[in-house]
Amino acid sequence: MKKLFIAAFIFVSTFTTNTFADIKIGIILGFTGPIESLTPGMRDSAKMAFDEASKSGALLGGKKITVEIGDSTCVDAPAAQAAAEKLIASGVVAIMGADCSGVTKAIAENIAVPKGVVMISPSATSPSLTDINDNGYFFRTAPSDKRGGQILADITKDRRIKSVAITYENSDYGKGLVENVELGLKKHGIKVTTSLAHENGKADYASEVATLAAAGGDALAVLGYADQGGKGVIQASLDSGAFDTFILGDGMIAKSLVTTFGKDLSKSFGSMPGSLGSGAKMYEGVAKSGKVDSKGAFVRESYDAAALIVLAIQAGNSADRKSIAKNVMAVANAPGTKIYPGELKKGLELLAKGKKIDYEGASDVTFTNVGEANGSFLEMEVEGDDFIGIKQR
Repeated sequence: MKKLFIAAFIFVSTFTTNTFADIKIGIILGFTGPIESLTPGMRDSAKMAFDEASKSGALLGGKKITVEIGDSTCVDAPAAQAAAEKLIASGVVAIMGADCSGVTKAIAENIAVPKGVVMISPSATSPSLTDINDNGYFFRTAPSDKRGGQILADITKDRRIKSVAITYENSDYGKGLVENVELGLKKHGIKVTTSLAHENGKADYASEVATLAAAGGDALAVLGYADQGGKGVIQASLDSGAFDTFILGDGMIAKSLVTTFGKDLSKSFGSMPGSLGSGAKMYEGVAKSGKVDSKGAFVRESYDAAALIVLAIQAGNSADRKSIAKNVMAVANAPGTKIYPGELKKGLELLAKGKKIDYEGASDVTFTNVGEANGSFLEMEVEGDDFIGIKQR
C-alpha cells in the first residue's frame, strides 16, 4: 500500500508539473544606459505578446509564460553577460533581446549560444551580427544596417542635401552604420565632409562639434543614441549654431529627443525599421489596448520577437531549448497561413493541429537564411511632440 501511495504521488506530481508549470522566458534590454527611454516600450510590447499567448489557453494545452527581466545596459558587455547568465540560471528557455549590437554579440557568442538558448533581438542592427557562429540560436527581427545605411542615404538624396558631416557612436552599432551610410551617400554623389566618432558619457561635446563645423556640410548625420552622446552632439550644435539640420539614425528616433529639442528639430529627419502595411495597422490596435505607444522605436520588432518564440514553442510541441531553435524559421517564413498581431491564438491553434503558419506580425517578418529580417524602413520626421513615419522604404 505504501508503494502504491508513493507511485500515485509521483504520478500526480509529474502530471501537475507538466500540465501547469509556467514557461520562463527572458527579456534583456538596456533599462539603464544610452537608450533607456526606448526600452520600457520595447519590454511592454514583448510582454503583450507573451500575455496574449498565455491568455489564449492554446499554448501547449494551456501553459502560461512567466517573464524574467535582465538589464543589458546597452554598452557594458560584462554586465550584460552577467545579466544573461542570471536569466539562464533561472531557467528561461529563450531570450527576447538583447538590444544594442555590441552587448547582443557578447551575450550571443559567450553565453546564449554556448548554452543552447535562443535569442531574438528586436534592435541589434550591426552587419557584424550576420556572420556570427550562432549554431542556429540567434535571430533578429530588426534588419541589418547594411541596408539601413543605404536607406538613410536615399532619404538624404531625396531631401536634396549635397554635403554631410557625420558623427557616430564609437561602438559596433555606430561603426557598422557609418560605413554603410558613407557608401550610400557617396553612391549618390553626396559629399561627406568628415566622419568623427564620439564617446558616450561626456558632459559637453563642444570640441567634437567644432571639428565637425570646421569641415562644413549642409547637415549633420548623428548616428548615435538619443539619451547619450548623440543627444549631446545635437545640443552642442544648436548652442553654437553649427548645424540646424540633423540626419538621424534609428538609435536617435525617440520621443524624448523631441521633448528636449522641440521645434529645433523641425528640419531634421531619419529612418528606422518599420512598416505601414496591414500588420502594422493591426498592431496599432493591439498596442492601444495594451497601453503601449505604437510609434515607439523597435516596439513592433519586440512584439514580433516575443511572438516568434511563443509560436516556435508551439510548433515543436515543446518548451525544450533545442526544439525552439529548430522551429523559429519554420513559423517566421512561408508557406502557411499568415498570422498578424492579435492573432497569436489563431496561430497557436493552427500549429496544434499540425498546420503551417507564416508569421507576418507587425513588421512584415521574413527571415533570410541566417535568421535575420529582410526588413522594411520608415522615413521619419517630427510632427508635434513626436516622430512620425511618413513613408515606407
